[in-house]
Amino acid sequence: MRRLAPEEAALWKRVVASVTPIKARPVKSVEALEKAAPVAPAPVLAKPKPKGRVPAPRPVAPPLAPARGQAANTLDGSWDRRLSRGLVAPESTVDLHGHSLSSAYDRLDFGLEAAIARGDRVLLLVTGKAPRPESERPHARGAIRAAVGDWLGASRFSDRIAAVRSAHSRHGGAGALYIVLRRPREKS
Repeated sequence: MRRLAPEEAALWKRVVASVTPIKARPVKSVEALEKAAPVAPAPVLAKPKPKGRVPAPRPVAPPLAPARGQAANTLDGSWDRRLSRGLVAPESTVDLHGHSLSSAYDRLDFGLEAAIARGDRVLLLVTGKAPRPESERPHARGAIRAAVGDWLGASRFSDRIAAVRSAHSRHGGAGALYIVLRRPREKS
């Protein structure tokens, strides 16, 4: 606990003198407060060990959009501006509505394979909107959206993905993502 400077102590004395307590209690002086013993922190209790199988920790999903000042994966600023304004038209779309997690993963994998084979640059992935922050847990919605980052990071095509960005409202907004694919390298 730091000590009050003389001008702070004088100001505090004026504040204490101007306050009338709700219940009649003795008011401690500044000196008494400074001499009071510091409060010890509460002990940290160990978490009980779970019984049965412990699930493996989930890999961290890559961020959908970089923070300002960071490298934007492999996209330059003009790509990001065009994507954020909805000026880029996706060449193909993969819609994951109505699918279970396993069938959505298979559909995403097939869609990426087909888009790469066609030479598409931008794929629109429609996932549906994530659950609202005020919704009760466990969420009834948003499981596919939450898993997409992990799926793309572990995909057999992860080296072909240049960036993943949130879609513009004309292409689905919060319920869709742009997957920008790298151009194939020319063999020499």
